[in-house]
Amino acid sequence: MDIVLYCLAIVIAAVITGLLGYFMVPFLHKIKFGQTIREVGPSWHKNKQGTPTMGGIMFIIGSSVAAVICIAFLWLNGGAETQLMLVKVMAGALMAVGFGIVGFLDDYISIKKHRNLGLTEIQKLILQFIIVGAYLLSVALAGGTTETVIPFLGSVDLGFFYYILAAVFIVGMVNAVNFTDGIDGLNTSVTLVVALVFSVIAMLLNRVGLSLYAAAIVGAMIGFLFWNANPAKVFMGDTGSLFLGGAVCALAFGVDMPILLILIGVIYIVEIFSVVLQVTYFKISHGKRIFKMAPIHHHFEMCGWNENKICFVFSGVTLFAGIIGVLLAVFGC
Repeated sequence: MDIVLYCLAIVIAAVITGLLGYFMVPFLHKIKFGQTIREVGPSWHKNKQGTPTMGGIMFIIGSSVAAVICIAFLWLNGGAETQLMLVKVMAGALMAVGFGIVGFLDDYISIKKHRNLGLTEIQKLILQFIIVGAYLLSVALAGGTTETVIPFLGSVDLGFFYYILAAVFIVGMVNAVNFTDGIDGLNTSVTLVVALVFSVIAMLLNRVGLSLYAAAIVGAMIGFLFWNANPAKVFMGDTGSLFLGGAVCALAFGVDMPILLILIGVIYIVEIFSVVLQVTYFKISHGKRIFKMAPIHHHFEMCGWNENKICFVFSGVTLFAGIIGVLLAVFGC
């Protein structure tokens, strides 16, 4: 039954997300919700100017509907886990949607003001920490502990520092996922693999509800890739990338091993650190650069890699890291 629901979650999410594209893409074109391309970006990205953005709405709806249907069916048939796990899944899903709403506001302001930036960095950070605070509070009130599992070390109780570290980790990771969204299909394909890995881990740990939510994300990415693969007919925008950041964090905290996201989401980490390194070195060296351009996927573009090659290699690295992550989760605990 569990594997049937798992496959059903993937199919429902993929079909809904894919079909929504036939409505959303023309609609976004009609209301002129197109992407504004940065002046400092690669010159060949200029032809992407005006491509509809905010397409993340498609997979937010697709994954949410699939997750609700399958988890509700699981619950009604007495297959759900503890109340705490149910809260972790629901609160995590709502956290992801909350991040998606912040992204929506950012995209909307950006489009209406015809600029690349919407909300200010301070505004986004305040909203993001509020969302994370609500998630952590919900889990705590449901009986969640301040323990985290580290492979081969076991369960470690961080006490009050757990909440501080968790909040900083989630906000940082969400923004790292956002930085990964810069070329056609990249964030979609990488996150597809990340969600697939966490769905396997959740299933092996018998956290069925969480594995169904992960499966819904996998399906939604499959459906969205039809529209977002190069040449992209629609971009996910911050609406989608921030949602995905919240979703992968919900999965990592759902299996009580957020540290695994550093490994499985290695591409996210490399992307954001390439920006940090580039900006820092540029300032201290008075104008010199480490990379041809940051985030690092643009560096590879400038080196002559096409967008499909970057997606393939980055997704392959994620899959390799994910296999190690599964082994650590199973044999290291």
